[in-house]
Amino acid sequence: MKLFNKIFSAATGIVLLFCSCQKNFLERPPLAQITVDNFYKSNADLRLATAALYGGSPWFDWQYFPILGIGDVLSGNILQPYNSNLVQLTTFSITPGNEYIANTWRCMYKVIAQTNTVIKAITTRAADSISIASKNAALGESRFIRATAYFHLAQLWGAVPIIEDNTKLIGSPLLPRNITTDVYKFIIGDLAFAVKSLPASDAPGRLTTWAAQGMLAKVYLTRAGLGQNGSRNASDLDSARYFAGNVCNNSGLSLLPSYYNLFRTQYNDNPESLFALQWAPGVGYGIGNGLQAQFASSNVLVPGGGFGGAIGPTADLYFLYTTQDSIRRKATFMLKGDHYPELNAAGGGFTETGDANIKKHIVGTPQDNNAPTTDLWNSVEHNAVLRLGDVYLLYVEAIMGNNATTTDGQALLYFNKIRTRAGVDPVTEIADTTLAKERRIELAFEGQYWFDLVRLSYYNPQSAVDQLNKQQRVGFAYNNGVAAPYVQNLTITPATPATFTMPLPATEVTADPLLSQPPVAYYK
Repeated sequence: MKLFNKIFSAATGIVLLFCSCQKNFLERPPLAQITVDNFYKSNADLRLATAALYGGSPWFDWQYFPILGIGDVLSGNILQPYNSNLVQLTTFSITPGNEYIANTWRCMYKVIAQTNTVIKAITTRAADSISIASKNAALGESRFIRATAYFHLAQLWGAVPIIEDNTKLIGSPLLPRNITTDVYKFIIGDLAFAVKSLPASDAPGRLTTWAAQGMLAKVYLTRAGLGQNGSRNASDLDSARYFAGNVCNNSGLSLLPSYYNLFRTQYNDNPESLFALQWAPGVGYGIGNGLQAQFASSNVLVPGGGFGGAIGPTADLYFLYTTQDSIRRKATFMLKGDHYPELNAAGGGFTETGDANIKKHIVGTPQDNNAPTTDLWNSVEHNAVLRLGDVYLLYVEAIMGNNATTTDGQALLYFNKIRTRAGVDPVTEIADTTLAKERRIELAFEGQYWFDLVRLSYYNPQSAVDQLNKQQRVGFAYNNGVAAPYVQNLTITPATPATFTMPLPATEVTADPLLSQPPVAYYK
C-alpha cells in the first residue's frame, strides 16, 4: 500500500521514536547518540520510547481537522460551509478523494507503524535487566495506543488491514482488508493486555489501567451492536458495564469540579483526563496542536495573527442547550457579546463580536498560557481522547443496555454527577434519547458525536439515519439573545445506512488494489 511503503523506513528507524517526545515526560538525549544497539537498556529508555506515542507528527494528520471534521462537522455539530472537503462532510457527499478522509487513514496507520516499532523493539531489544513489569507497562502503553488507532479505523471503515509487524511489508507490501469482527477482536486483545499491564497510577498524562478499562468499555459497547438487529449483544453489554463500572466505582478518580476548566491549559492532564494527546509548544508545523489556529475567531487570540474563523456550531446543536446549561455552552462555543477574561488577558479579555464561534480548544496567547514559545500551529492544550465524564455516560449506556429507559441507581448516580457539575438539574429517570442528548452536549467539539452515531447505526441504522436527516445543519444569526437559523444554501444528500462507512481513500486503493477486494479473516 502506498502509505505503508511511504512510512516503512521511518517506522522501523529508531529516530521515529523521538520525533514527538514531550518535556512533560522525559528529556531525550541528543539523537546522534541513539542507535538501536545502545537504546532500550533501561526503564528510562522505555519511558522515552513510549512518550513519543502520545502526540507529535504521527497524530498531526488527525488533529489537523479530521478530529473535528469527522467527529463534529460530519455529525452535525459544526458548520464550515467554505472548505470543499468539509462541505462534503456536511452534505454527506464524501468522495474517495476527500483530503480529511485520506488524512485520517494515513494518520492511524502512522500511529500503528510507530507502536509496532516500539513493541517489536521492546520484545526483541530490551535489556534483561529491565523488569518484566516495566516491559509490560511499556508494551501496555503501546498496545493501548495501537488499539485506539484501530478503533478509529474500525468505526470509520469497518474492515481494514491488520498489521502487527511492519517489517513484513518488505516482502508483501500489498495487503487485503480484514473482516470487521476480527479487527474488533484484535482491538480487544490489545486493550485487555493494557488493562493487566498498566499501573493504577502514573505521572500526569501517562496511561493507566483505568484508561485501558474505560477504552475497553467503549469498544465492548460499540461491538455489542455489530451485526445485530434492533438489540445489542448481551455479553458485550455486560463486559462494557463491568469495565466502565470498575472505573467509575473503584478508580478513586472524580470529575474535575469545573467543566469550564477542563479545556484550559492550566488543567492539562487533570485526573479526569484518562488519555490525552500531548502537545509541546514551539515544535514547528506538522508536529504540534493546530486546533486553535483552525478555529479561533479573532487574530488577537492566537500568536502570529492567523486564525480560522467562520466555523461555529450548527443551529441543531445550539437549540439543544437550555438556559440553565450555560456553563457547558459558554465553554463550548461563543455567542455574540460573550466575554472571556482569560483570553487576551493582557488586553482586558476577549469579547465575541461574531454570531457564534468555537470556544473549546481556544486557549489564547502565549502570555495567557505562560508558554512563551507557543506559536500559531503549536497550542499547548492537551486535548482529551478519553475522559472520565465520557466513561460515566458509557456506564449509564451499558446499564441501560437494550432498554429504552432506566431508573437504576448507579445509572442515575453517574448521569446526575455529569449534570450537577454542569449546573443542570438532576433527573429521576433516563431515556435513551436523553442519554444521547447528554452525551452530545457534554462531549461537543471533542470529536465524539460521530462515533456515538456509528455505535447506534450498528444495531439500529434507521434511528441513526433519522437523527442525521432531521438536523438543522445550518448556521444562525444571533442578536439580543435570539438565534435565527440561516436559509440553507447547501444541498444535503439524505443520509442512508451506507453513510456510516467512509469510502476507501482513492490513493490507497490505487496503490493497493487488494483493498477493493472482499475482506478476509485475520484469525485462522
